[in-house]
Amino acid sequence: MTITTTDGRNNDNKDNIYLFPNMLDQYQIQLTRMLEAEQYKEAKELLRFLIQCQGEDERNYDEWNSLLSWLDMAFPDDGGMEGGGSEDSGKDEEHMRGEALRPAEQDEAYVNQVLYIMQNHPMIDQQLLAIERAVYIDSPVVDATILEWLRQQPMLHPAVQFKALQCLRRRGVTGMIELERLGETAQLLIEETPLSLEDFPPAVIRIIERTESVVEVEDPTLPHFARELWKESLQFLYGTAPYQWMLQDEDMIECFAAALHLSVLLTVYGGANDDDIREAYGITESLRFKYEQVGKALRQVAVLGETEED
Repeated sequence: MTITTTDGRNNDNKDNIYLFPNMLDQYQIQLTRMLEAEQYKEAKELLRFLIQCQGEDERNYDEWNSLLSWLDMAFPDDGGMEGGGSEDSGKDEEHMRGEALRPAEQDEAYVNQVLYIMQNHPMIDQQLLAIERAVYIDSPVVDATILEWLRQQPMLHPAVQFKALQCLRRRGVTGMIELERLGETAQLLIEETPLSLEDFPPAVIRIIERTESVVEVEDPTLPHFARELWKESLQFLYGTAPYQWMLQDEDMIECFAAALHLSVLLTVYGGANDDDIREAYGITESLRFKYEQVGKALRQVAVLGETEED
């Protein structure tokens, strides 16, 4: 929420932005996930944004400043806020990530431990972290183990499947694999697995850009959250029928953007005016059915996302 004061000035050099309580909770969850996944650059950017906001408990600012100071000291060369989207900074971040996750010694016990956690840990976050570590294991048994695991466990969580596909691509594995995703069979080329949002087809990028341009008018904090929610949703949708809809049907760009907007508002505020959202994106009666199909798919993703958090 942007608050305009009578003097037009900001206190404590902070931007004139206040966070709703639900929004703060969501950002705290995102921050925790970034740190667990060792996404330090993203964590630092989020911390800088939170510190700029007004109206929070002073203890929050103390914690955020302390954490940001520690990250700046521990990881000083991540490129900071400037030039974060450049190819060089992306390579630097990948290098730092590899250094953080690559163990000094890779004996058989370490390899077996990582693969066991990947396949058997009851917490999805720990499985995802183990998959990240598996990228940097120098052992031929890793590729075969992950491929067999994916093929023999059709009920794997979609986010775990997607992360495993990314791991295989980073390790140089190629070829077709058949997986059960969101109740349907998907045939995927491992070497085409997107490694970042920028790796997805243009239609996927257009959807989030469209949503950002609309939600920004309502709340300047929402575009960041919308992008994070979209990236998480793509981990679930990749390779499924809804994913093909957005690539093959131009009308689906607006339908997905509107449905994503609705999901963001429901997550952050707990409610939204569906009529207003459909009007903002030009969802006419002829597109109503497509829009509702997309909304159903994103609701399914939201339910699975809650399961991941649990």
